[in-house]
Amino acid sequence: MNETVRLLQSHRSERSYKSDPIPDEILDNIIESAHLAPTSINSQQVSIVVVRDAERRKRIAEIAGGQPWIAKAPVFLALVADLYKTSVGLQKAGVTQQVQHSVEGLVVSATDVGIALGTLMIAARSYGLGIVPIGGIRRDPQAMIDLLGLPEDTFPIAGVVIGYVDQPSTQKPRLPIKSFRHEESYHVENLRPAIDAYDVTLPEYWKNIARSDGGSWSKNTAERYSMVYFPKVKPVANKQGFTCVD
Repeated sequence: MNETVRLLQSHRSERSYKSDPIPDEILDNIIESAHLAPTSINSQQVSIVVVRDAERRKRIAEIAGGQPWIAKAPVFLALVADLYKTSVGLQKAGVTQQVQHSVEGLVVSATDVGIALGTLMIAARSYGLGIVPIGGIRRDPQAMIDLLGLPEDTFPIAGVVIGYVDQPSTQKPRLPIKSFRHEESYHVENLRPAIDAYDVTLPEYWKNIARSDGGSWSKNTAERYSMVYFPKVKPVANKQGFTCVD
């Protein structure tokens, strides 16, 4: 196993950070790595807002539903689906952008944000830094838009906390590989046995790290996926210009 694969396979989300600042050169290299990541048709419809101000990070922690590691770590990067940027280019070309009125517009933007997010995380970890991705900024996307001064045709998709780890976490087990890897076609018959096995494994993990609130994967997922758990996403995305988000 080479060093890159080892780093990828040792992923863990850290939630305990020191307040030590990240040197500018290191942060610049991490962000430049994401800047050079691939995007669909070279549209580059991703922007990153770097938040180092303590009060702003404290506010983001509140927006995300009370996640203190956002306020504690020295840097929060907000990743934005940015079709405003592309609209400026289209204006220069003398045409009006329409992609934001399609489901594809949000899907392709979010996909490119995901690629950038993955790149940021592995780049940060290569410097010995801890990371934790944050989807909770979508809990109140309008508050994030206001805080970051985002223009129309943009949407805050996710963020990532970066900093030096205080108390290291342990790696969380995953569903068996057969639930993830399908040879030649999708194998539905593999799912229930894999989930049954994982519903035994995951509670053991919670027990080992002394978490009394952790349940099985099925139960944990049901608590969120049986409802629209971030109901403000649709109206705010529509307001921002993504008008085919149904």
